Amino acid sequence: MKPDFSSMTKTELRAFVIAHPDNKAAFRAFVDRFTSEASPETFDIPKSNVEIEEVEILIRQKLEQLKMT
Repeated sequence: MKPDFSSMTKTELRAFVIAHPDNKAAFRAFVDRFTSEASPETFDIPKSNVEIEEVEILIRQKLEQLKMT
């Protein structure tokens, strides 16, 4: 019986892919699911230490926001 990847939660699908690393259909479903929900926003690579520090601050702020939700 073939698993129904579309009915799996993200956590279940991730666990399935980890448990079955050779299952290409599961991997494609996993990538499709996560890329379809990803933000299309892109960012330039930081070019200076100041920009790197700014990115680190933004990442810390985002992680704090996620902890509160």
